[in-house]
Amino acid sequence: MNVNMLFVIGAPRSGTTMLERMLSSHSMIQGGPEPHLLTPVAHLGPWDKVEKAPYDHILAAESQKLFIEQLPNGEQDYWEACRAYCDVLYGRFLAAKGSKTICMDKTPAYALILPFMAKVFPDAKFVVLTRHPLAMFSSFANSFFDGDYQVAHEHNPLVERYVPALAAFLRQTDVPFFHVRYEDLVKDPESWFQKICDYIGVPFEADAINYGDKQKEEDRAPGLGDPIGVKQHSRPTTGSIKKWVQELGTDPAKLTLMRGVIAKLDPADLETLGYPLETLWKALDEAGTGMTPPPAPKLDRYRIQRKLIIQLRSLARNSAAFRSLLKKLRLASDVLLRES
Repeated sequence: MNVNMLFVIGAPRSGTTMLERMLSSHSMIQGGPEPHLLTPVAHLGPWDKVEKAPYDHILAAESQKLFIEQLPNGEQDYWEACRAYCDVLYGRFLAAKGSKTICMDKTPAYALILPFMAKVFPDAKFVVLTRHPLAMFSSFANSFFDGDYQVAHEHNPLVERYVPALAAFLRQTDVPFFHVRYEDLVKDPESWFQKICDYIGVPFEADAINYGDKQKEEDRAPGLGDPIGVKQHSRPTTGSIKKWVQELGTDPAKLTLMRGVIAKLDPADLETLGYPLETLWKALDEAGTGMTPPPAPKLDRYRIQRKLIIQLRSLARNSAAFRSLLKKLRLASDVLLRES
């Protein structure tokens, strides 16, 4: 089994779910929830390691390296074994879905294991979607942390992790790819979607751009992608391109935090992604002073859940008594759920 694979690569909150919806609307491309098939394989083998595992992962990785050295083709046999594992799962997923011929995986975490992916899938198609780093982080903080930039950054320094990883892949020449900026895609989706289709090698289907018309929400399996944004629209929109400007322009604490984040980045990486440092803050500078803060988002069920999660996580981090209570509850749950 050798599956025709398409990977949509991008940081969280950079428009990958929107592009996945467009591509899934194509008659030849099958998308779906983020499967995260490759991240465990990349970190629990000899390629990389996690900080903690339920076994001695450091010793296991060293042992695997010694074993791989004894294989007839060395590392090539290992990459082929990883590929075989993924091909079976991707292939059966594709077969179960119907007559489409290309399997698409849109898992943002893959952007952090791209060198590994290039070894396992050197013949796959890679579409890399980048977004203005400040817009990306603004969307991340508002989608998952109720607009609290500090808590969002402490949980995941998104910009510092993904910008260097994406830039390194865009500079490599071993594996072909197609790069498009989020801002360009939403401003001119017809032209850019046609270019993406040409790169993939499928006919251009203009009606796929109107993904909301082609896909009913109840027909899509639930996933961990975009929790709110894409569901509000039926096609690409430019509405969120400059939302970050109003936020940073009216909140000095957020602006200070993000200036510090950008200062840690290599300017060459920003330029590679399409956002050179000399123009990165241009929209904010042009907006000037006197902006009004953005309106508070509607308090729906999702945002109430996020507020509760943020408060509980803070308690768990700062209160020894609350952590002790959680451990007791976990023990009680394990006992109650244990099979007799």
